[in-house]
Amino acid sequence: MTTRPEFPGAGFMRLAMRLARKGAGRTAPNPAVGAVVVRGGRVVGSGYHHAAGLPHAEIEALRRAGSAARGADLYVTLEPCDHRGRTGPCTAAILAAGIARVAYAMEDPNPAVSGRGARRLRDAGVVVHRGLMEAEARELNRGFCCWVVSGRPFVTLKLAVSLDGQIAAAGGDSRWITGEAARRRVHRMRSEADAVLVGGETARRDDPTLTARVPRGHDPRRVILTSRPAELARGKVFREPGGEVIVACPKSVPERDVRAVRDAGALVLRLQARGGAVRARDFLAALGSEGVTSLLVEGGGRIAGWLAAEGAIDRYVVFVAPLLLGEGIRAVSGWASRSPSAGKCLAFTSVRRVGPDIEITAEPTSRD
Repeated sequence: MTTRPEFPGAGFMRLAMRLARKGAGRTAPNPAVGAVVVRGGRVVGSGYHHAAGLPHAEIEALRRAGSAARGADLYVTLEPCDHRGRTGPCTAAILAAGIARVAYAMEDPNPAVSGRGARRLRDAGVVVHRGLMEAEARELNRGFCCWVVSGRPFVTLKLAVSLDGQIAAAGGDSRWITGEAARRRVHRMRSEADAVLVGGETARRDDPTLTARVPRGHDPRRVILTSRPAELARGKVFREPGGEVIVACPKSVPERDVRAVRDAGALVLRLQARGGAVRARDFLAALGSEGVTSLLVEGGGRIAGWLAAEGAIDRYVVFVAPLLLGEGIRAVSGWASRSPSAGKCLAFTSVRRVGPDIEITAEPTSRD
């Protein structure tokens, strides 16, 4: 006799989480979600959200399960929605399919809808469990969780530095400070982000493509913040395939300069500037209004310093190479603290080896 497995089952939620990761970077402004239908201890249907406007993970899983969904369990990485957006509410589909029990990892962070899906299911007699692998689900959807509450993307600053804190040699050459394994990791980070950002100086000096060279990967939208947009119109970001190009610049930039990149194919965001400088919060709000929920910042030092000084960075990922450059280009520039006690305080969240290099992850924290 087959015994029905104890509910909930972490193994099935782990499978749902692996499915959800397939949508990372592709679903904005929606979250990445995976779902698994289980009956008699066996997976009878599974799915994940592929892109905004396409069926949600639960709908995919229920379609694959068919009639086997009646009386089955559903594992899903996010609370099923109970509102109509581009698609119908998932709660209605779950009830129509006859699902008996639902386990979801995290509550919908949208204050307007949080908890509604679970209440609808419970009111209809479905057994509901919340919180299985919640931390993993929140980490996967850190961009969506930030954007849906604040309207701005989750900002990750990536730095590749020598042991003495330089991102390039004195002559400007930065290829290659870190090893191949770290560079592969950065391309995976790009593939999982909605957009990647560089400043105009970096774009002109390095002429990057800003694509994610990952098998079956996703190319992020490519964002350049500059006061001299016309000089970018012949860059590789326009000549080579990749994600949409977004050029952000002050409103004071002449229309003819804006037209040069717009004609090249860019979406142009013209931002209010005070004293010639754009506020980080205005820049991030503009990206958020375009559906960017996660932003990977890749250069250069002034962009990093500007965002850090304004407290706009949510996570720092620093790849440190066993290399000394002496004089060079600093990783973070454009601002200075008067004393160590006045500096930006961070907390290390992870440290690991990546080939010959070290990857350090840190997040802002308040001083005790």
